[in-house]
Amino acid sequence: MQIKSRQATGEGRERVEVVPETLDDLWHLSHVVEPGDHVSGDTTRRIQRNDDNLRDKGGEREHMWLKIEVTDVEFAKFANRLRIGGEIVDCSREDQLGFHHTLNVEEHTELEIEKRWKPDQNDRLEEAVESTDNPDVAIATVEEGEAHVHTVAQYGTEERASITSTTGKGDYARPRTELFAELADVLKRQDVDAYILAGPGFTKQDTLDYFAEEIPEIAEQITVVDTASVGDRGVHEVLKRGAVEDVQQQTRIAEEAEMIDELMARIGQGSEAAYGPEEVAKAADYGAIETLLVLDERLRAERAGEGEWEIDIDHLIETTEQKGGAVTVFSAEFAPGQQLSNLGGVAALLRYRLE
Repeated sequence: MQIKSRQATGEGRERVEVVPETLDDLWHLSHVVEPGDHVSGDTTRRIQRNDDNLRDKGGEREHMWLKIEVTDVEFAKFANRLRIGGEIVDCSREDQLGFHHTLNVEEHTELEIEKRWKPDQNDRLEEAVESTDNPDVAIATVEEGEAHVHTVAQYGTEERASITSTTGKGDYARPRTELFAELADVLKRQDVDAYILAGPGFTKQDTLDYFAEEIPEIAEQITVVDTASVGDRGVHEVLKRGAVEDVQQQTRIAEEAEMIDELMARIGQGSEAAYGPEEVAKAADYGAIETLLVLDERLRAERAGEGEWEIDIDHLIETTEQKGGAVTVFSAEFAPGQQLSNLGGVAALLRYRLE
C-alpha cells in the first residue's frame, strides 16, 4: 500500500490518498472504508444520451472524477476488486449529483478516503504500508551445482544471492554440502516470515534434509514447490502458481491460531483471559488487556450500528491502546476467526487475572 498524501479537512476528519498494490491491500481497505465516509477517484459511468442526433442505446460509458458518500462496501476477492457504493456528492458532471455509483477499486487504483480515522484503522493502513517495504517471503531455487535466493515484497522480487558450485566428480568438484551450507548462510540473513524451496528434480529434497539437520528453525518454515527452472524463471513459476500468496495467508492464519490456542489454554486454566463484550470492556477499563482480539465482521457490524453489543467498540479499542495494550483484528474467513466468533467475536489476553 502506498500513502501518497494526508491532509486534515476540519472537524476531526482527514483525507488520505492511497494506492493499493495487492489483493491484501484491497482486503485491508475493506475494513477501513465504512458508511458515511467520502471516497473519490477517477471512474467510468454509463451516461444516458437522448437527443435528436443520437438515439438512446442504453447509455455510453464516460470517464469522470467523482466523490461518493459511502453506503456499502464489498470485498470481491474472487474478482480481485473492492466495490464501494454510495451517493455521488461531487462530480466533474453536475447532472450526475445525487445518483448512486459503485467504484470498482483494483490494484494500483488511486483513490482518496476522507473520514474520521479511528486508531485501529490507521494501524491497519500502516501495517499495509510496512508489508510493502519489508519482504516477508524468501524463495530459494536450487538444482545440482546452482542456487539462488530472492525475496518477495508486494512491489515485486529482488535477487539476494546467486551461488554456483561444481559438484559431482572431477578435480574441481566440491561436496554438495558446501553448496547447501552457503545457501543456508544466505537464508539465515534474510529477515522474513516464511521460506519457499523450489527447483527441478531431487536436489531440493536433499537440500531440505540438510537444512533439517543444520538449520531446523528455518526448515520448519519451508514450503517445497516443484519448478522446471531455477533463478528468475524458477521464481516466476512459483509466483504464477500462487505459492507466495498461499504461504503469506498460512503465516497470517498461523499467527492468529497461536493467539487463539493461548486464549483457549488460559480460559481452560481459569487464568489471564477474558471473552465476550462486557467482560472484555471491564478488563480494558482496568488496564488489564495485553492483547485485544476482535473479529473483523463483528467490528464492521458494530460500527455500522447493526450489532447487538451494549459497549462502544471504538471506546474499547481506544482504551486498550491508551493503556498499552495491542489490538489484533481476526479474519472471519479462517478457522481462528471462527473460534473467536464462537466466543462472542471479542476476547483478550490479560496481564493479570480479574477476580
